[in-house]
Amino acid sequence: MNKPGNGQGARTILNRLQQITEENLLDIERLKSDGRSAIGFYCLYSPTEIAVAADAIPLPLCGTRNDPIPEAEAVLPRNLCPLIKSSFGFAITDTCPFFRFSDIIVGDTTCDGKKKMFELLGAHKTTHVLQLPQRQDSAMAFSLWRSELERFRAIVEAQTGIPITDARLGGAIDLMNRERRARKAVMDLNQRMPAPLSGSLLLEILFKVGFLADKEKGIALMNAVVAESGSGAFRPKGKSSRRRRRILITGVPIGLGSEKVVKIVEQGGADVVAFENCSGYKQAFEVDEKKAPMDALAEQYLATPCSVMSPNAGRFTLLAQMITDFAVDGVIDLTWQACHTYNVEAYCINTFIQDKFGFSSLHLETDYAESDTEQLRVRIEAYLEML
Repeated sequence: MNKPGNGQGARTILNRLQQITEENLLDIERLKSDGRSAIGFYCLYSPTEIAVAADAIPLPLCGTRNDPIPEAEAVLPRNLCPLIKSSFGFAITDTCPFFRFSDIIVGDTTCDGKKKMFELLGAHKTTHVLQLPQRQDSAMAFSLWRSELERFRAIVEAQTGIPITDARLGGAIDLMNRERRARKAVMDLNQRMPAPLSGSLLLEILFKVGFLADKEKGIALMNAVVAESGSGAFRPKGKSSRRRRRILITGVPIGLGSEKVVKIVEQGGADVVAFENCSGYKQAFEVDEKKAPMDALAEQYLATPCSVMSPNAGRFTLLAQMITDFAVDGVIDLTWQACHTYNVEAYCINTFIQDKFGFSSLHLETDYAESDTEQLRVRIEAYLEML
């Protein structure tokens, strides 16, 4: 964990984060012993509100570390996305407690590799795959996705034995909106200059809070980070210069265990101030509480700007807004090996950034292993020098 440069309040908050992280598995065990179901989610597209509305525990599933990949490669091809291999490896080695706790698994058809991996996962855990449309701009796509969410609603009702009424959905939407507002407030701290949070610390906070079964604990922790950040107490000593280059990372999700690019940027004397990906700012949305709940959920989740969508105009809109709001000097477009949709989009992303902002992005394709760290360092340091 990054050590703050000064401030007892910051140390107290980070100690509290460590404490509630360690308590989390006990919280899940206690809730399950009380009869609560746990539902594992692999993607941002699946509305966790539907699980919350049935008093189930929504659990994001592990897939950000290199450790289980060798076991996965006994079944899966080596030239497959490391996120898929890591997810599958954690499942078959029983080393992801959140997979173990999950009574059912929910996936989405976000890529061909995941679709086939979910077929294999079905031998280890009851798995339901939602058929995600590949467009966001048609009535047919919305209708299909709306029907898939109704199917998901019925699956969760059958699993939990609890009818998911609109009133229950409304309460779940309110809770999850509060959590997302707190996450956004933490991420928005780095619009300040210098950025109050290092990229590594921001990633650590978002990652650990995302696994908490008790949402109120996470909301309180993030609100405390925002309240304490004004003093600069979270910045490591000697890294508060306004002259440090401000970098935004776009592309694939990053988690603890797959953050080597973030570390290299920081070691090179720059700051990662924002993440435009589904582990970062793509979660900075709110579901409309004035609309019919299922319509609002279908509309908002379908709007997630992932490269699986064609076209994916939302990513360009979000990037432009973030580059401006976070006063970004450079953009690193990160692609995991064999993630073809993000790889194909990289050309258009760079062209868009050059035309609109006058600088180039740096596209990196890598995996979770450390073997290419020095090659990445050379490219990243050259990019920072160019900026």
